[in-house]
Amino acid sequence: MSSSPPSTHLDEVRRRAQSLLSSPGSAQDVKVEVQTMASVPLPPSEKYLHFAAEAMLRENTTGRSRLEVLESLNRLVKALSILEKYGRNLTCPTRPRYWRSVKHNNPVFRTTVDAIKGGRTVLYLYGYTNQQIDGLSFPDEVTEPDTEKVAAVTLEVMTLRTEVDMLIKGTHPHLEHFKDIIPFVIQQDKQLSDAVVIQPGEEQHGDEPKVLSPSPKPAQDPAQGQPTPEPSTGLPAANDCNLCGGAVSLLCPSCDKKPFCDACDDLFHRHPSRANHKRDRVQNTKQETCTICGLSAVHAQCSTCVQGLCLNCDRLFHSHPDRKGHNRTVITPAKTSSPSLSPWECAHCTTVNEMRAVLCTTCERPRLATAASTVQESPLSVPSSPNTEWQCKSCTVMNQGSSILCRVCERPRLATRPPVALVLSSPGSLPNAETKWTCQFCTYVNTRPTVVCEMCSLACKDAAAVVSLPQSLLQTPSITKVQPQPGGRPQPAPRVNLELKRQKRMKEDGLSLIHQIREAEKRGVSPEEVYAALCMCGGSNINPYDWLTSELPHLLDEICAMAASVRLSYKAGDSEIEPPAVERDGEEVEQSAPVAAGDGVKLSRAEAKLAWLAAGGDTDRAVRQLLRDRQLKMRELHSLGFRDVSQCEEALRQSGGEVKGALSVLQRPLLEPFHQRIWTDQPEPPIDPKHPDKQRMCRRLLALYDLPSWGRCELILSLLQEPDVTYSLEDVVQAVKESHDKDFIRRLLNNECPCCLCIFPRSKMQSLTSCQCSMCHECFRQHFTIAVRDRHIRDMVCPVCSDPDINDPEQLDSYFSTLDIQLRDCLDPDTYELFHKKLTEHALMKDPKFLWCCHCTSGFINDGDQLKFTCPSCHKSFCAQCKKPWESQHQDLSCKQFQQWKRDNDPEYQRQDLALYLRDNGITCPHCRFPYALTKGGCMHFTCSQCRYQFCSGCNNPYHKTGCKTPQCSYSGLHAHHPRDCLFYLRDWEPTRLQALLQRSGVEFNTDAFDGTQTGKTASSSSAC
Repeated sequence: MSSSPPSTHLDEVRRRAQSLLSSPGSAQDVKVEVQTMASVPLPPSEKYLHFAAEAMLRENTTGRSRLEVLESLNRLVKALSILEKYGRNLTCPTRPRYWRSVKHNNPVFRTTVDAIKGGRTVLYLYGYTNQQIDGLSFPDEVTEPDTEKVAAVTLEVMTLRTEVDMLIKGTHPHLEHFKDIIPFVIQQDKQLSDAVVIQPGEEQHGDEPKVLSPSPKPAQDPAQGQPTPEPSTGLPAANDCNLCGGAVSLLCPSCDKKPFCDACDDLFHRHPSRANHKRDRVQNTKQETCTICGLSAVHAQCSTCVQGLCLNCDRLFHSHPDRKGHNRTVITPAKTSSPSLSPWECAHCTTVNEMRAVLCTTCERPRLATAASTVQESPLSVPSSPNTEWQCKSCTVMNQGSSILCRVCERPRLATRPPVALVLSSPGSLPNAETKWTCQFCTYVNTRPTVVCEMCSLACKDAAAVVSLPQSLLQTPSITKVQPQPGGRPQPAPRVNLELKRQKRMKEDGLSLIHQIREAEKRGVSPEEVYAALCMCGGSNINPYDWLTSELPHLLDEICAMAASVRLSYKAGDSEIEPPAVERDGEEVEQSAPVAAGDGVKLSRAEAKLAWLAAGGDTDRAVRQLLRDRQLKMRELHSLGFRDVSQCEEALRQSGGEVKGALSVLQRPLLEPFHQRIWTDQPEPPIDPKHPDKQRMCRRLLALYDLPSWGRCELILSLLQEPDVTYSLEDVVQAVKESHDKDFIRRLLNNECPCCLCIFPRSKMQSLTSCQCSMCHECFRQHFTIAVRDRHIRDMVCPVCSDPDINDPEQLDSYFSTLDIQLRDCLDPDTYELFHKKLTEHALMKDPKFLWCCHCTSGFINDGDQLKFTCPSCHKSFCAQCKKPWESQHQDLSCKQFQQWKRDNDPEYQRQDLALYLRDNGITCPHCRFPYALTKGGCMHFTCSQCRYQFCSGCNNPYHKTGCKTPQCSYSGLHAHHPRDCLFYLRDWEPTRLQALLQRSGVEFNTDAFDGTQTGKTASSSSAC
């Protein structure tokens, strides 16, 4: 690398831009630094250190003309922009999700980066060194890209793109470095610059013309170092279109080099005589845009920061104190007289049209048409737009915009309606004179001077003339019966007008037919069937719809029988019956010999109906048409290789005469051995991931598992080929369908069950809705099977985290509703039925009126308020409150009074002394009131075995497994809120400490050992407490 001052300056700018590239919000500063790097006067071999920019330019600028070279440079700019995007994504702190790979099937990549030479070399420098089938990617061991190297390569890509862009626009400050690389672009004749340097104190007035000076940097002669004079051509350039006066884009040598714009060229050379003209494209100088906003035209060129800015960006950018002293050159745009650079106003309708419009969008007159030339035109002569549909003025049919002649009457597009004059007996006739006129639409002769036709109800062309007639002619003359005058000569009867009678009959028949066709459409009958039915029963009063229902099937069978008889007679050699000939293009062709002899013709009603409709209801013609159609179908089947006539006849009969359906019937027996071999023979061998034919395995995976792409199949095979693989093919296929990321798939396939500590795929793990714990299906089934059979309903919680909290009734209801759905498929029927039984009993126990019988296992609802209740199952009585067997002494006594009487009077009860023991050592569940006998010592945390309610045995307050609803309680673990007098605070004290507490409180206590008898109600304690 050279140690000259430009190289030193380049290194400083490169380091500064590289530090700014990865920081957010510095895109504009990086762009300024890149512009500075592109303007450094160094050749490409010294400016670009990481890739060969000079070789890339040589390889991508091959062409035999300057136009081809410019097109290749434009492709290079697009490809470098995409490469710059890849580099920016890698240097960005928040990289995209799929930054590790570049896919070849991406259409943007294929048309830009892959379309130039050297594009993949830049991707290798970024780190995409792992070659895959569908693209490039980072190696598996690389977790993060080398941001410093990627930033350096990205800066050089941005610099090269900027330089190539300046070469295309012709604004590169150092063209001499590229004269040997891109000769077509560098050796072109330099155009005059329209830049004017405004010195301080000099003003420019808009009214005075400004003389533009040549460019301040003329081309230097390499030999002598003197400016080379530019040759001047005295020929003026063709800047205006020959037709509309717009900007020129094409020159036609065949039309004496007349200039045209794109729109006029498309219209002018659409004529058949000029369609083969070869036109040359005119290369117009592209207007420079602002380097910051990229939208507005350049207003000033700054030689200090080497960029062109519009007026607003120049004011904003150079308002900074560090950039106020920059030397700027104001660019004066060249004035042009072309009317295509601005919208134009139509001289006829004053509509403002776009600058590229050739015809007015409102009146469709040419751009240069004057108002005087349109005064004499009538409104009917306004041409319609060539791109819209137009209505024929003769037959009123809507035609396509591109057609010139009407598709019905074949009259030209701009032709007017043919004149149809009113047939008047005499212009000045009396009001009772007969007036006739012929409708140009339906040719009906109208006898009344009406505005619309009596037959088709369409207005006539000369409706205005009819309206202008006298009022007496517009009114229908009243027909009055002429009374014979006495003594006068009798007048002869008026002659009958046969033409009017025919017209009237035609009208009535037409209206009747239209009515019948409309009624038939409502019933699903086609107009052809109605017309054919009328031909068959037209002379009778039979309804055609009834005839089609009752008589048509018999007629079709008769046609089939007649056709079969004709065919058999022809085969038997009857000389009187001739075979039907096959008509082609209106000519009759000689009847050929039949394909093969058969027993008989098997025809269907569907074929007979089609032939009958084609014959218009004629039975004889329908027979001939039916045989002709069947012969053509038999020949088609014979040409396809089916020689058996009887089979072809039967197949056509079964398919209703359709050749496709007959082919399906005929091919079904041929394909039967193939189906049997596929589906009934030995099963397909399993897919072997180590099979040498990898493509065959991928095709089988695509056919069996409906995978989205070929790459997913290869991913499955690569995962199955990894060492120590324990998962099956189905598990891998299920995981690959969910994602294409190999690391994510491995996480899906390797999940440890917290119960059995085995590895399972995610698809074979199951979790509850109350927590995030997952376990295998077998552990899930065994846990809930044991919980249902051997434990309480409240023990059916998660075996890992013991969620949810069963004491919360809201969570309990929602939890069991979803658990029922999960247990339906994993438990056996007996266990699932037991679960439903326990769930029902648990729900019933919440009802305060529900009772369990103390004598048997029955349960029921007690709607009464009496203490004595008789079980409907065992017919034994018990107390509904204390759940004890009923005794006569309990009558008129409360449960407490009855228990006191039992302790005082029942010898057996006194002998057992159970009540006294429960009074001193018992505990009752505060939730279900079930009594328990406690032993000495033990934990204060008690769980009821009946309802699984957890409470403190000292204060009966509930225990909470998670957060409770007590205000200002932030404890989330197992806890309870004990009062100050709860034994929970004293149970772990030493006996000496407890005795001291009792002495201070003045409470008597006994230090002797407990002998099992109760002496009184005085508080006592033992040393074993």
